Amino acid sequence: MKQDSDLRNNLKSIRTRLGMSQQDLANIANVTRQTISGVESGLYAPSVAITLRLAKALGCQVEDLFWLDRDLPEIEAVLAKPVPNGQQLRVSMARVGGQWIAYPLIGKDAFRQDMIPPDGEGTSQTGTNKVRVRLLDDNLEALHNTVVIAGCAPVISLWARATERWHPQLRVQYNFANSMAALHSLCRGEAHIAGMHLYDPETGEYNTPFVRDVLALREAVLITLGVWEEGLLLKSGNPMGIRTVNDLVAGGATIVNREIGSGSRMLLEQTLQKEQIPFDAVQGFDNILKSHQDVAQALVGGVADAGMSTASVATAFGLGFIPLHRSRYDLVILKEYLEVAPVQQLLSTLGHRMVHSQFEILGGYDISKIGEVVATV
Repeated sequence: MKQDSDLRNNLKSIRTRLGMSQQDLANIANVTRQTISGVESGLYAPSVAITLRLAKALGCQVEDLFWLDRDLPEIEAVLAKPVPNGQQLRVSMARVGGQWIAYPLIGKDAFRQDMIPPDGEGTSQTGTNKVRVRLLDDNLEALHNTVVIAGCAPVISLWARATERWHPQLRVQYNFANSMAALHSLCRGEAHIAGMHLYDPETGEYNTPFVRDVLALREAVLITLGVWEEGLLLKSGNPMGIRTVNDLVAGGATIVNREIGSGSRMLLEQTLQKEQIPFDAVQGFDNILKSHQDVAQALVGGVADAGMSTASVATAFGLGFIPLHRSRYDLVILKEYLEVAPVQQLLSTLGHRMVHSQFEILGGYDISKIGEVVATV
């Protein structure tokens, strides 16, 4: 029978995962090898009897082998960032504040270390920030059980993975963003939680003044994730003998900087201003990178002599470190999200030993007040 144009199968992937050749499967299912080849290539739609025999031979359900494209749901979602008109998109999906948000998996956003599997695909529409997404499976429950965090602390991914082990039905979507970008993402309804580490020297407060300013009249709580050491990241062994920001200028060191809105850049600027060092006196001040990992890799690769980051990143990359400041990293959550079940499950793990051990073994974090509500705005 000729293949139905809507019929899809993953016979080959299941067969190869089990280490079976086409002939092996044909022998067990009592069909010809040509039948297996025709089904896998989409040229042949098997009868009910053959379908049942294939499922039995592979030890799975018929639904695991075959499905109809038209059975997969389509939903309209708001794009979390602008993309070129007409571009075919791979997206991750989550339900935030009563609407579907689509996160384009483009460029570096498509990776952590491994490529991120998409939840669906769609095409951007001219003149709108909406996208029609065709889901790649019908597991809407997983999308409803997704918590979205925007932030730049590498430990967020450790927290997320530990939480998913404790709550297997929960999924954490971690979107990399600097402190101000994360806060604006929360304000736009693209995330449940924003992570930030910004210090206001005028008030002596962490994060709260910035949250009040950006969220305006919206109510939110700030929960501490930990206090981390920030400072100068240096090449292993500190070959230039750098001890202070003054040494950067005196020794002609080349730095890499972070983008406007990041806590690391703000700390560098505040430190230079305190020492009355003009920004343009620091070689490489305008060399911008977008993450703590990128800064560390620039030093490992010999692109720069120094940069701003944290003690934990220095340890992870085997680099030198000069502490300049202890910064509190807070999670900002709109009050309306505190009653959302997946968010509650995620926050409940802040007191779990599994999470604490991940932070402790990394080093550079004081988690004595982890999970404490430090401000309400």
